[in-house]
Amino acid sequence: MGNRGMEELIPLVNQLQDALSSVGHTCSLDLPQIAVVGGQSAGKSSVLENFVGRDFLPRGSGIVTRRPLILQLLSADAEYGEFLHCKEKKFTDFDEIQQEIEAETHRLTGSNKGISPVPIHLRIHSPHVLNLTLVDLPGITKVPVGDQPSDIEYQIRDMIMQFICKEHCLILAVTPANMDLANSDALKLAKDVDPQGLRTIGVITKLDLMDAGTDARVILENKLLPLRRGYIGVVNRSQKDIDGKKDIKAALLAEQKFFLSHPAYRHMADRMGTPYLQRVLNQQLTNHIRDTLPAVRSLLQDQLLALNKEAEEYRQFNPEDLARRTKTLLQLVQRLSVDFEKLIEGTGDDVETVSLSAGARINRIFHERFPYELIKMESDEKKLRREINYAIRNIHGVRTGLFTPNMAFEAIVKKQISRLKGPCFKFVDMVGQELTSTVYQCINKLSSFPKLRDETERIVTTEIRQQESRCRDQVLLLIDIQLAYVNTKHEDFIGFTNAQRTNNQNNQKTAPGSTGNQGVIPLSSLIVIRKGWLTISNIGIMKGGAKEYWFILTAESLCWYKDDEEKEKKYMLSLDNLQLRDVEKSFMSSKFIFSLFNTELRNVYKDYKSLDLACNSQEELESWKASLLQAGVYPERVTVDAEGNGSPEYFSDPQLERQVETIRSLVESYMSIIYKTIKDLMPKTIMHLMVNSVRHSNTHLNRCSA
Repeated sequence: MGNRGMEELIPLVNQLQDALSSVGHTCSLDLPQIAVVGGQSAGKSSVLENFVGRDFLPRGSGIVTRRPLILQLLSADAEYGEFLHCKEKKFTDFDEIQQEIEAETHRLTGSNKGISPVPIHLRIHSPHVLNLTLVDLPGITKVPVGDQPSDIEYQIRDMIMQFICKEHCLILAVTPANMDLANSDALKLAKDVDPQGLRTIGVITKLDLMDAGTDARVILENKLLPLRRGYIGVVNRSQKDIDGKKDIKAALLAEQKFFLSHPAYRHMADRMGTPYLQRVLNQQLTNHIRDTLPAVRSLLQDQLLALNKEAEEYRQFNPEDLARRTKTLLQLVQRLSVDFEKLIEGTGDDVETVSLSAGARINRIFHERFPYELIKMESDEKKLRREINYAIRNIHGVRTGLFTPNMAFEAIVKKQISRLKGPCFKFVDMVGQELTSTVYQCINKLSSFPKLRDETERIVTTEIRQQESRCRDQVLLLIDIQLAYVNTKHEDFIGFTNAQRTNNQNNQKTAPGSTGNQGVIPLSSLIVIRKGWLTISNIGIMKGGAKEYWFILTAESLCWYKDDEEKEKKYMLSLDNLQLRDVEKSFMSSKFIFSLFNTELRNVYKDYKSLDLACNSQEELESWKASLLQAGVYPERVTVDAEGNGSPEYFSDPQLERQVETIRSLVESYMSIIYKTIKDLMPKTIMHLMVNSVRHSNTHLNRCSA
């Protein structure tokens, strides 16, 4: 650039960044830097490797970058790399650099694809690079894999936001050309924090993989979604090239040839490609540092004054003065307690706007992550129906069961309740980890007093472990209590409420002195699967013609009423031996019709061989057919597994299917009560036994300090 002072700006900021990291500083100083943001497989790693001209970043499927990598490129005569966590070693073999990144990542995150916000600092000296500092962030993902937490998408988003929401951070938004720019996760995140596009630099990758006849010219000309700093296109190596160890220099020549020969890009070829991108980033970061330097200097001076003021308080300090030592100790412990209280309870002063506080993260565990784990249990209806099917058949044994066995309901319910132990224990672990990380965050402020810090850490983490153990015991007790007694008289239980309503209605009709046996009805007939209006369309004009009625479908019958007040019942049709078929829609009719018929060729309704029912829409028709399928009424010519295995939606015995549907409805009703109870009790239990206990552990600290 011709200005030696300007060229030294980037290395100067690098030294400042290293100094803050090496002393364990939380880096409240907003240093100028470039954060690389993009979805998985967007080509971020290839762009960075092209800058260096070497393969040095881990590769694979899923999330590969699981910790922020602060990559400092420095122009030098020799070529080597060095890490901040092992300063004494120079890595001349770039395969070793890759292995060290993987090892350092696993050290904090393990091998289960988890992530950590703690950055890895890598500095690469090379004659082939320009001075540049980039922060490579984990790729944005939607679906958790392996043992990743269910909210991995939000964790990655939070980590990215911690970097890009800072005013002094430039955003390198990497988007592949073969996806719609409007759906770019990188640009969406950038727009959230930089709505005017002042800090965002767009990079479009995979231009060579676009469909034939399409190009990204309008994007690269900054006409589609304009950014103040514009877009730059690059062409990276393909996966085949990487696997074949294609030389990066050869890839850069191929990239240059692509832009020069492509009709849509040749007029802007001098403003495309990896070398041009590197020059632009070097220039823009240098200018950005120059522009923000006064503000950084002012902030450093303010922090220096604050530190000098604090140091002044200790100049008169006599290490042998026991009273002064005790007072200082108590002040530090009290400050730790106050800091922890603020992080958990929240505070109106100095509100964090970059990331969630500990209390907010625990609240999210309470009301988002734990309920999500329960929903995952609820959603596997296929497995539930299969288990009910086997339970009923195993209870009947060689006999043919005429009635739905109560034992099947209780066995399935208890199995479902026992499965709650996993999500509940995971819940305890998540809160325990959050409390531990919060404690470490507070204890770091005691770094000037190593013995006090270590003793405080020991006391509080021991308290957390003890309370975790108590919490687990309490969870087991809560689940054992639910297993001890299945309360089918609960007011919210569908079997109880329906039976109670029916008994009340029948008791009103029973004459005085009668036994009241009319109130004893099969429980399965009480399970309402669906209600709605249908038109009986095959009644002749002489008998009144087509007419609309209010239908109620249960696991045993289909009955219809004059209207939805359900007072005047017109007919109740047993579902035994019924199947359904589609009826072709007539030219003059606007209705969608299906027909119920008896497989033994008996009359279905009065003197009618079939009952033709009409809906107002195709969607309504499909919904009724699905509901009838749940009740054991199958479409005509359905093939069924002779062994009764396979898909649980289909059974060779319609009566068994109705029994399964009855038990399934009862189990879902009862488990909804259990889920509601557990969702209410678990946060209260953890709050009482863990969170509040750790908050009050300052009494232990005070005893220690005394």
